[in-house]
Amino acid sequence: MESLTIQAIGLMSGTSLDGLDICCATFQKSNDQWAFKIDCSKAYSYSDELKEKLGNKAQQMSAIEFVTFHSEYGKFLGKRVNDFMKEFHVKPDIIASHGHTIFHKPEKQIMFQIGDGAAIAAETHIPTVSDFRRLDIMLGGQGAPLVPIGDRLLFGAYDYCLNLGGFSNISFESQGKRIAFDISPVNYVINHYCRQIGLEFDKDGEIARSGNIHQPLLDELNSIKFYQQPGPKSLGREWVETFIYPILVKYNLPLKDTLRTFYEHAAYQISRIAKGGNLLITGGGAFNLFLVERIEELTACRIVIPDRQIIEYKEALIFAFLGALYWNNEPNCLASVTGAPFDNIGGMLFKMNHSR
Repeated sequence: MESLTIQAIGLMSGTSLDGLDICCATFQKSNDQWAFKIDCSKAYSYSDELKEKLGNKAQQMSAIEFVTFHSEYGKFLGKRVNDFMKEFHVKPDIIASHGHTIFHKPEKQIMFQIGDGAAIAAETHIPTVSDFRRLDIMLGGQGAPLVPIGDRLLFGAYDYCLNLGGFSNISFESQGKRIAFDISPVNYVINHYCRQIGLEFDKDGEIARSGNIHQPLLDELNSIKFYQQPGPKSLGREWVETFIYPILVKYNLPLKDTLRTFYEHAAYQISRIAKGGNLLITGGGAFNLFLVERIEELTACRIVIPDRQIIEYKEALIFAFLGALYWNNEPNCLASVTGAPFDNIGGMLFKMNHSR
């Protein structure tokens, strides 16, 4: 069988609001096996105004303001990709954009990733796929997580792939199927509390390390019903605002004790899922020494922390891969993960009839 080579750019903007990750990678398929090489990657920070809009303002906008912001943010993404392509001298076959999640209520078949793919295509003149979740949600799936297809096809050597971002999510093989789901909030909550004292994040987990576990708070967090539900299941900001913040506010503990207890909660929930074998940890939380220590202590797994580029850009890399799968007419969304009735090829393609 002939080998296939596709170069793709992936864009990822996560719920932890730390900025836009861009990753350009070359994917090769031969003998039904995919391989990848990261060509270049870069993170672009958001202005305070953009963080505020993406964080909570967008949810309160009028319809016309929201649609305008959808276009504006799409143009912003396209301009960043142009900067990236110019700096690194690349021109990929396809761009795959996650957008930024504003609404995620799969039970009502409502979702919205802001950042118009048409605007990205118009700015860059490169075919662009966006809106990867919509079809799956309309089929009755969760529309999330999307990364496990990449875990299976690119990182299959590990027993578990754990991402520590705004939320922790995990994927693994079980009885021949890829299983994946969100476990709990992580950086979304930690960073929220750090911002209250003028910090962007808890460096190395030092604030939490200095605190004490408050057992009643830990017990109440661990008793939230979501944690007892089987997958597929996914989390979003609305869930945190409904179930997590009210509990944390109620106890009114010193910040360091709130964080120490929350770290223990997050690590304990991971330990309920990952039981032995190799555990690959990526995402911003992989740099949080104390959090990783707590996960290592509570799970019986051998922790693998990959090189910095994979830690920081794995999700953008896999979005690039979702674009490559789309380009090759292969499913990029697994029913075993989302609960949809079918594997599907998610995304909307925007392309022009000429190239620059």
